[in-house]
Amino acid sequence: MVAEGALRKYVRLSLRTALDRQSRLLVAGILILMQVALGCGPSIDNRHVKLEPPQESTTMSPGDVFRMEIVGEKDLPAEYQIASDGTVDLPYVHRLHVAGLEPQQAARTIRERLIQGKVLSDPTVIVSIKEFSTKRITVLGQVSKPGSFPLTPGVTLIQAISLAGGFNSIANKNSVNLTRKGKSGTRTVVLSVEAITDGRSPDVPLQGGDQIYVNERIF
Repeated sequence: MVAEGALRKYVRLSLRTALDRQSRLLVAGILILMQVALGCGPSIDNRHVKLEPPQESTTMSPGDVFRMEIVGEKDLPAEYQIASDGTVDLPYVHRLHVAGLEPQQAARTIRERLIQGKVLSDPTVIVSIKEFSTKRITVLGQVSKPGSFPLTPGVTLIQAISLAGGFNSIANKNSVNLTRKGKSGTRTVVLSVEAITDGRSPDVPLQGGDQIYVNERIF
């Protein structure tokens, strides 16, 4: 009886050891497969994302900030903001209505005023938009400082996220929603910002009204 009991105990111990060893091998195999999948799997990029190109409109509006340069006149202020009535005070020209004009149209009007007022005979005037007040972009979700920001000409997805303080610790850089209103309606696409920063995809230029939402990383 003693021998039989010892045998049973030995069999149970052997089975438990074998099962433990099998479990360890199974877990190790799963970990290896996960590492292979992560290291050798296809990289995420934005090649298959279809998004309408931004609709470029540089018409000047109240609240917009623009830069003006009169070549040769180095002591003049460089930046000006359009008042709520669409006008702006400019050196030599004084009050001028610029709302509704494109920057090049505003530059041409300023030049004509300078010539008419006999301030300069053949001035070169350069006007460019620094910041649109009515055209804004919104960045929400897993960023440090979510909010709405004035559109600056040429701003991109990466720059917009930077304006919002960058990603927080739980942001999913491979899952960023961009919602845009285009000619064919409103469309939302999912973009990988990591693919952009890694150089696998180009950055995405934005337009006024674009909404960005950074999703949370799944642990």
